[in-house]
Amino acid sequence: MESILHTILNTVVNYAILLFEFVGVIVIINACLHGIYDYVKRSPDTRLNLAKGMAMGLEFKLGSEILRTVAVREFREILIVASIIALRALLTFLIHWEIKNEENEKKAKE
Repeated sequence: MESILHTILNTVVNYAILLFEFVGVIVIINACLHGIYDYVKRSPDTRLNLAKGMAMGLEFKLGSEILRTVAVREFREILIVASIIALRALLTFLIHWEIKNEENEKKAKE
């Protein structure tokens, strides 16, 4: 019984990881395409919109990495996943900081 539940859990987690990774990539690609369009139109909100889209995509990618911790079996794998989570969290933090600064500059100009 335990091995059946373990197999089901691994299957569900693996599909969820793939789904989150796919959605994250789609969100980032969509944000980049909108960023290019806004850049061509010379929209003042290009950087802000691009940063928000990238932050959202990274959130999905970070969620997939957190789920990946369920499937690890060795300490070495835990270190690799922890490193990836730390890097993605740092990127997300930096992008949110950039969004905050961009919004503050926009408010100051108004």
